[in-house]
Amino acid sequence: MFMKPGRKIAVIDMGTNTFHLLIGDEQGNVILKEKVSVKIGQGGISQGIINPLACERAINTLKSFKSTIELYNITEIYATATSAIRSAANGQLLVDDIYKETGIEVKVISGEKEAEYIYYGVRSAVDMGEETSLVVDIGGGSVEFIICNHKKILWKGSFEIGAQRLVDKFHTEDPMPLKNTKLLEEFVESQIQPLIEATNKYKPETLVGSSGTFDTLSEIDNQQHGRIFLPDQEKEYSMDLATYHKLHQEIVRANRKERMQIEGMIPMRVDMIVVACCLINYLLKRLSLTKIRVSTYSLKEGVLDRVLAGVL
Repeated sequence: MFMKPGRKIAVIDMGTNTFHLLIGDEQGNVILKEKVSVKIGQGGISQGIINPLACERAINTLKSFKSTIELYNITEIYATATSAIRSAANGQLLVDDIYKETGIEVKVISGEKEAEYIYYGVRSAVDMGEETSLVVDIGGGSVEFIICNHKKILWKGSFEIGAQRLVDKFHTEDPMPLKNTKLLEEFVESQIQPLIEATNKYKPETLVGSSGTFDTLSEIDNQQHGRIFLPDQEKEYSMDLATYHKLHQEIVRANRKERMQIEGMIPMRVDMIVVACCLINYLLKRLSLTKIRVSTYSLKEGVLDRVLAGVL
């Protein structure tokens, strides 16, 4: 597909915890990235609603994004909404209000479509080669799993076991008690049987973590070793299992104040990182995964990839 000279595209990813704005050009280069901790799932996701304050934060963030987009004279906008909005009784009402207030048309995508976009985003950053990998994207509302190689998706699935949902269910004391960790693992086990069956069939050995929690773990690891990690510039980061397990123990044993003091902790992740780490730890054990790679690209880069491929 031939692209118009100077074409610029804005992609908005309205996640349960974080809203992202990406502006890219026709070669797939990233011109600008912004992210805002909107937390639209907070105080309502477990009841199937988005509360009024969260709706207000969402609209204000989209207004800010629209102002940025207008500075770049962009009219091509692709905005997606995921788990919190698609599962909320008032999700469509929020989408309608966003359009009234900003003129931005938001498309609420299914979990399966979300997983597909994540795959194309990760594939843009990480060369998985012929090896079978399990891509994991831990959102606030849902978690997407994609068994794949660099050529194709072998299996994909989306499960409503995101970090905000797990916080509401299990992180009711701080630090989170060991008994709650075990309850979390039992709950996850009950929810992801299709994934377990698929991993038994395809036997991935590498977990490829996509952004979010994995970026935070990478940042902490680098800070502790005196290295600089630039997720806006570096597309991939590798982490050995011993390092992960050390970080896991440090994080899950700490209370919020102590977690905030961990060098490299990204503040917007501090409340959800405990349950996210418990989920990662469970997946490594249960699925016998032996390697971890981190992709700094995810859904929004996948949407850009599909737009430039002419299929969106």
